[in-house]
Amino acid sequence: MSFAPRRSLLILVPLAVVAAVLALLLLPGGPSTSHAAGTDAEPTKPITISGPFGRIALSGPWTYASDPQDQGTTKQWQKGGFTGKDVTIPYVPNAGRITGAAGVVSHRGSVGWYRTTVNVDAAGQYAIAFGSVNHKATVWVDGKQVTTHTGEFLPFEARTTLSAGAHTLVVRADWRDPEKMKADGWHRLWFNFGGINREVTIRKLGPSEVQAPYVTTTLVGGAAKVRVSAVVVNRSVERDISLVALLRRDGQDVPITFPKVHLKARASQRVQTEVTVNDPALWAPGSPNLYDLTLTVPNESAYQTRIGLRQVEKRGREIFLNGKRITLRGASIHEDAPGYGTGLHAEQMDALVGDLKTIGANATRAQHPLSPALLERLDAAGIMIWQGVGPTDSPGSWKSDTPAKAAVARQRVQTTLDEQQTHPSIIVWNLVNEIARNGNTGGQVPYIRETSARLKREDPGRLTALDVWATPVNYTDANPVEGARVPEKMGSVYDHIDAIGITSYQGWYSDPGKPMSYLKTSIQKFSGAVKKVFAGKALVLTEFGAEANGENPTTRPGGYAYQANLLKTTIDTYASDPDFSGEIVWNLRDFGVAPTFIGGSIRTKYKGTIRLVRGLNQKGLFTYNGRPKPSVGPVKAALARAAVDAERR
Repeated sequence: MSFAPRRSLLILVPLAVVAAVLALLLLPGGPSTSHAAGTDAEPTKPITISGPFGRIALSGPWTYASDPQDQGTTKQWQKGGFTGKDVTIPYVPNAGRITGAAGVVSHRGSVGWYRTTVNVDAAGQYAIAFGSVNHKATVWVDGKQVTTHTGEFLPFEARTTLSAGAHTLVVRADWRDPEKMKADGWHRLWFNFGGINREVTIRKLGPSEVQAPYVTTTLVGGAAKVRVSAVVVNRSVERDISLVALLRRDGQDVPITFPKVHLKARASQRVQTEVTVNDPALWAPGSPNLYDLTLTVPNESAYQTRIGLRQVEKRGREIFLNGKRITLRGASIHEDAPGYGTGLHAEQMDALVGDLKTIGANATRAQHPLSPALLERLDAAGIMIWQGVGPTDSPGSWKSDTPAKAAVARQRVQTTLDEQQTHPSIIVWNLVNEIARNGNTGGQVPYIRETSARLKREDPGRLTALDVWATPVNYTDANPVEGARVPEKMGSVYDHIDAIGITSYQGWYSDPGKPMSYLKTSIQKFSGAVKKVFAGKALVLTEFGAEANGENPTTRPGGYAYQANLLKTTIDTYASDPDFSGEIVWNLRDFGVAPTFIGGSIRTKYKGTIRLVRGLNQKGLFTYNGRPKPSVGPVKAALARAAVDAERR
């Protein structure tokens, strides 16, 4: 099979295959919107493009009721008999209170109940899909419990048989006790926002399903060899099932066929094939070309997604995209907006992407799996992602320290891979936030070794990475990594790791207030020592910066000018080193954290003389409300200089 986007199309598969896919594509809303579902309000399209055909968003209206005393179950609220206020999903009920005494109470968590009415046109089995609920979710339909789930930023489904007509959908969300969550392996580095914080959809299930598509591109000469796979689920009797696909861009089509698979009733299997695309339109920052991919079991089920053809690889210390060396330049993001918390709607997602564009970013980083709808925006913007997956612990910590919790940690990675693999913007899977030395003794090492090896097998088109807790605490010229949690020598935990993200707060947690000339020298010596430790790994400065607000003298730590000068100095110094592959500022925007956090160790060095806000991390280039700080201009200029320097090499 071949495809030449700039020449005539050569079809080397039976026309019947193309006809089957196109027939399904031409049906409005998927296999049949009339057989899908509706709500009290007009049916709406999901905010996320990628997913099974026939999905309809259950955005609202929903009724929300707070249950701080956890009496709802006793009062039979699972049957839907409660009153409350009308909300639109996603909806985070405690997003309005993150600082002060009210923020302390809000962060401790609560229980909340959501209810809506779902109308379906035809009897059958339906899947109600949740993008995320924090932290524990219980789902009832018509008073019958249909599923439970634990953990935010992880999709799950409630499956049930419905008759034609109206049905009551109830969800209980419990996000109490973040300290217990931490002990159970669910630590977070951000505020404890509760509730349904990503979209909810419903679809009717047919005789088969197409799930978890994977796409991997290898460039050979002027062509792209594209490996495509997906899980086919047989929901009918034992039989042969044929999966076909269509890759489409600018009105031209690449038909794709898969080997026929024989499946017993209720069985599933991943099927795989390869197609060659000649003269492909590749995805990259500056030219984020995208293709529509539809996979279908003709007349039964289908999955649609939007992909980019690109090849990511490491050569020595360097990262290459489509055969050209790249450096990552930008700022990290959290899904957090005033009044919305982690429950971002389209407007807040667009604002984050807009801020990244404002600073000239070609990359960002996230400590948690991002919303698929936000990923689609980053795909379209051509912004690469250093994506955190699995547990997120505090620096040097590891709470998934029992066999049961370790199994959950591995499944979290697999769930994210299945949901996000087709996004071209994700170029790195980062497995740990700020690992210390050669890993924690409580099971972290086998988790990293096994998971990184599996990712390299299942998803070879991306790099694996670890963020290392590397800030030198007691820097000296004789020992520039004194106090940093970097190993003297890499252990086996790094065997299947391609890239190292360096966390280094020189000028903030280490040597705050020192002259920029001093910090430049200390950074050079520190980075030189780090390079020796991590020989052969790609190196990116993935976390650095300083808090800033208008309450502190502008040229001192905590002030706007100090933040701007420190970021400029850090970016310029690392960008001048050809052994580093980029700089990602922490953070794009200020964001909510636990109300116990008020700056960390910087306050012990500036006792009573630095003013920070409890419960708000103010290391952002933009304020929590989205206003640019004075550091935006200098950072944009420094990143632009870094890009020019990288091009000259």
